[in-house]
Amino acid sequence: MNETMVCAVGNVATQPVYRDLAAGASARFRLAVTSRYWDREKGTWTDGHTNFFTVWANRQLATNAAASLNVGDPVMVQGRLRVRTESREGQQSWTSADIDAVAIGHDISRGTSAFRRSGRPEPMAVGAPARPEPNWETPAADAAEPEPDTPQSRRREPVAVT
Repeated sequence: MNETMVCAVGNVATQPVYRDLAAGASARFRLAVTSRYWDREKGTWTDGHTNFFTVWANRQLATNAAASLNVGDPVMVQGRLRVRTESREGQQSWTSADIDAVAIGHDISRGTSAFRRSGRPEPMAVGAPARPEPNWETPAADAAEPEPDTPQSRRREPVAVT
């Protein structure tokens, strides 16, 4: 209920690791998020500090992430932030930031992407005809010229109400 939801924009830093577990599919990858700022002295954009997050995906999101993501892809990840601190005997303690992903997508402000649905195919009865493809073409225009769309053409005459 009181969870920290974040949206991180960065690049895939490691190839997603996919596991098919008894509880369902799971995938993880590292996300590099680098801040950028305008350096007035140099007059150029400069990279700042890079934060790394481990992104965890489950079920269908895990399957799709493993099939869609590669190292270097610009992505946006939305999910729950989990910050963990662990210490082991004889070792220095360490902190990690994980994101339990709810949604992952390519950042199309930095490139293009082609979306394909991955839903389950509908079962077809044996001998049933396939559904016809809908007609996506624009209907042909009538012989009469359509009235141009101008403010004058949109004016309506008042209608008397009795």
